[in-house]
Amino acid sequence: MNNLPLRGIGDAEIEKFQTDGIVLLKNMFDRKWIDRLGELVDQDMNDPGPLHMELEGDDKPGRFFFDTFMWTRNDGFKSFVFQSPAAQIAATVMQSNKANIFFDQLLIKEPGTEEPTPWHNDMPFWPVDGRQVCTVWLALDTVDKESGAVEYVVGSHKWGERYHPPAFAGDNRYKTEYAAVPDIEAMRDSLTFAQFEMEPGDCTVHHGLLVHGAPGNARSNTRRRAVVTRWAGDDATYYPRPNIQKMAWDPDIAPGDPLDCDLWPVVWSADA
Repeated sequence: MNNLPLRGIGDAEIEKFQTDGIVLLKNMFDRKWIDRLGELVDQDMNDPGPLHMELEGDDKPGRFFFDTFMWTRNDGFKSFVFQSPAAQIAATVMQSNKANIFFDQLLIKEPGTEEPTPWHNDMPFWPVDGRQVCTVWLALDTVDKESGAVEYVVGSHKWGERYHPPAFAGDNRYKTEYAAVPDIEAMRDSLTFAQFEMEPGDCTVHHGLLVHGAPGNARSNTRRRAVVTRWAGDDATYYPRPNIQKMAWDPDIAPGDPLDCDLWPVVWSADA
């Protein structure tokens, strides 16, 4: 299993992330990671953690499965967080001297899943502030529009907006002062979108304020398994607020502090 990226990340790819808020990185994780993660995903789906959710209604086909902080209770996912190239990829793209794991996550859409992922940006869900916050979205399966490829509003991380976080479960559990996400569908003619076909081992990296969403998985025989890691860099600080996504436990740090703690440890450092 590779602990360094299978290839270098070029200046043009780093600039793409900075400008667009999203970059596709082909062929970054080897087949051994993909196979091992596939085993771990099935284990977790059969015996999920306390923060998991089933996001497809009982009366609908398919299964939209969500779990977080697997690394805190599963040695296999912990190995991926600390030994895979994900942390270095995140730090390199963010141009950060370190990468703190914020959390890991599973976003699984089984064949026939109708439930879309609503338009949102990530940081309003989380107790973090800063410019250097990103997601590495690793594909375990071939992904295309039909199977639920994520769609990104290019450059929307530069709008300077945190939008009210829509609850993927369909309720209204989050209470914030933020405005709702604009009607992205009605704005299609005036916006630029990115959506990628991916093979196992490819990943995307997107900024924490980039607006994005995803369709359901319309394919009848293809899973859409994504192992997602959320990362924070040099300038990220603790920004606690009520009524947001639950973390695995409360960190023992003060508001405004760097994230370095047991919940959000430094995984990669340029000095190491």
